[in-house]
Amino acid sequence: MAEETPAANKPAEKSSAGEDAAGKNAAAKGPAAAAPAAKPAALKKGSLVRVRREAYAGSLEAAASDAECPAYLLEGPGEILAIKADYAQLRWRHPVPDVWLRLDQLEAC
Repeated sequence: MAEETPAANKPAEKSSAGEDAAGKNAAAKGPAAAAPAAKPAALKKGSLVRVRREAYAGSLEAAASDAECPAYLLEGPGEILAIKADYAQLRWRHPVPDVWLRLDQLEAC
């Protein structure tokens, strides 16, 4: 009889451990799912954006450009043509070349 009791307890332990693991996984997914909802809307191809002055100032992209930031960058809207990794290709409604800027430097219009 002593042998039957541990065998009977083992499946119960496994099921309770399985429930605990499922509960932990569900709890882990809950906050992770809530975190993206707190972020601003994701930028994607076709989004209209403008450049955030504080993020652009002092960046590598700003250093490679004119000393003073062109007004159309900050006023927007620029359209995202393509996204690769952390960068977006932007086209402005002005006769200027397309530019690549980091996504963290952009905000939706």
